[in-house]
Amino acid sequence: MAQPADRLAGLSNLQKRTLSAAVLLPLVVVEVLLGHPYFDLLVAVFAGVMAWEWSRVCARRRNPADAAPAARLAPEAWLAPGAVSILTALGAVLAAGFGQGSLVVGAIVAGGSVLSGVLALAHHRARAVWFAVGTVYVTLPALALVEIRADPQYGEATLFWTIAMVVAADTGGYLVGRTVGGPKLAPRISPNKTWSGLGGAVTGTVIIGLLTGFMLNHTNVLTLTLVSAGLGLIEQGGDLVESAFKRHFGVKDTSQIIPGHGGVLDRVDGLLAVVLAVVIMNEWAGGSVLAW
Repeated sequence: MAQPADRLAGLSNLQKRTLSAAVLLPLVVVEVLLGHPYFDLLVAVFAGVMAWEWSRVCARRRNPADAAPAARLAPEAWLAPGAVSILTALGAVLAAGFGQGSLVVGAIVAGGSVLSGVLALAHHRARAVWFAVGTVYVTLPALALVEIRADPQYGEATLFWTIAMVVAADTGGYLVGRTVGGPKLAPRISPNKTWSGLGGAVTGTVIIGLLTGFMLNHTNVLTLTLVSAGLGLIEQGGDLVESAFKRHFGVKDTSQIIPGHGGVLDRVDGLLAVVLAVVIMNEWAGGSVLAW
């Protein structure tokens, strides 16, 4: 009898992606609908996993001129700072979700990122800053997710719109990029990304913006569509940021947790950028983007 791993090995990358999405998306949808505290707990778990992935990637030494994969360091080289990063992400998200103020949450993030970097100094010296940066990199977007969902009026709709845009951008970029091809977008950072793929990603978010506007009977569909297009660009920028991080450390995927995608960070790199942008726009406008 074939083992699950053997069955997955026989699938194409697109089939693996589709299967993973079929499992993960319903879970996310249910958690968004349930809201606090279930959504907060899910975000905390994912934040902890992302912190773990980031720490493991940072526990590598690589000559940027050497194309060979970097050798992973012994667990003691990343375990202590990684554990602090994981606990920081978990603690900050749970503190925010259960009503602690911004001062408490900010102190957790600041203290955890500094301690993570300090603990990494013995093995990594100047590279220790990557552990501190990673703690902030995974925790702030996780906090943004919790903040968005906490809006009693627009939180649920805003999250569904945001997630739909990211899925549409990833899918549109992947399909159009593979089908059309053409000039590379940023060959030094992500050799597989093309300008046509970028166009497919933005087109996907434009479609989501239009559909969302009509479904919500939005008073200004054009504005929402333009905002969605801009967030499509930001989503692709977030993807490139993580690609640059992985290339710096000589890894292809942050882990192998999600078949067809690699790690959680590989799956949500664009989402991390988009949710931060949405929160910034909400703060700037004094209300939800969907209320504009």
